Amino acid sequence: MTPPSLPEGSWWDWEVRRFDGSRLTLVAGYDLTYHHGLEVELADVSYVRCPTAFTDPVFREPTAGERAEVLRIVGEEPPVLLAFEADGGGTAPVSCLIAAGGRAVRRGRFSR
Repeated sequence: MTPPSLPEGSWWDWEVRRFDGSRLTLVAGYDLTYHHGLEVELADVSYVRCPTAFTDPVFREPTAGERAEVLRIVGEEPPVLLAFEADGGGTAPVSCLIAAGGRAVRRGRFSR
């Protein structure tokens, strides 16, 4: 599973905009105070391990251990397994993992 292909842009500030237990929307931009320029919507989410706000994510392939963790908890490998390291505001980067059935990436100017 390859990391998400994101359009060119200044996507260093990220936050969870909404999560209803099934659909998770991550938003990104250079300053999230008034608007954001990118939305990553994940559908049929079955596993989430990430802070509600983070910066400078580095998306990567999930490790074998992360795949096994999701398989053990969810029961099957999901179509989308998103793994990344990010600054979650602590003293060290945080490893994040999200399992979902699908994803969509939208670029635009979205007001807050």
